[in-house]
Amino acid sequence: MPEGDTVYLTCQRLHAALAGRPVTRFDLRTPALALADLTGATVTEVAPRGKHILIRFSTGQTLHSHLRMDGSWLVGPAKARPRGRDFEIRALVGNADWLAAGVRLHDLKLVATDAEHEVVGHLGPDLLAPHFDRAEALRRYAAQPSKPIGEALLDQRLAAGIGNVYKCEVLFLNRVSPFLPVAEVPDLGALLDDSVRLLRGNLRDHSRSTTGWRQPGQQFWVYGRAGKGCRRCGASVRQGEQGEGPASERITYYCPSCQGVAQS
Repeated sequence: MPEGDTVYLTCQRLHAALAGRPVTRFDLRTPALALADLTGATVTEVAPRGKHILIRFSTGQTLHSHLRMDGSWLVGPAKARPRGRDFEIRALVGNADWLAAGVRLHDLKLVATDAEHEVVGHLGPDLLAPHFDRAEALRRYAAQPSKPIGEALLDQRLAAGIGNVYKCEVLFLNRVSPFLPVAEVPDLGALLDDSVRLLRGNLRDHSRSTTGWRQPGQQFWVYGRAGKGCRRCGASVRQGEQGEGPASERITYYCPSCQGVAQS
């Protein structure tokens, strides 16, 4: 599941393959961008912003994309067949050595680099930024006092980079119910600090873990473990939907005992 760490690693891989090289292949397979052509331009940088990916070009333009739940950028040799099924490829950006294929991408846009705020300006402070603005993030959370903390952590307008996995894990580590209003959370700063720690701790590779174990089935404390024993107290881990509307509902995993959630 793409979260801030996945996007960061994706940008690193894209930057290594594309930056500093002139574009020899450029193909955007969406109706609104079908005629765009940056062949001959140079990729200057590939940068993450929360869960968003920004590919910047020497023409002063930026290709913006979002992975959401199922998108990916796949990199392979320039002369090889693009990775991914043809009908799912939304973008191709390549040079003499490498070809990046954007598969099942979302929110694909081509904007002026100095107008990137149009696509990412709504985001809160980026937890993986070199200088994460913790105070601003706390201010934004405090402005949503009645919002359940489980929903607030997923709100990228408050702080960018946390997804459903880290939401569940950080709340468990801090013994906080996902249904508790923001105003009643004992230490919001601790939630943010742990989010930064876990996200940055998983930047080495794509084998995400919050427990320190990388073996399959051992990576997480509660995420994906409904019906199994809590690793801290032995109680049965539960799951429930949280959020409003089909597009916002996420399955939340929690330990009712450790996190003080009333059992029905």
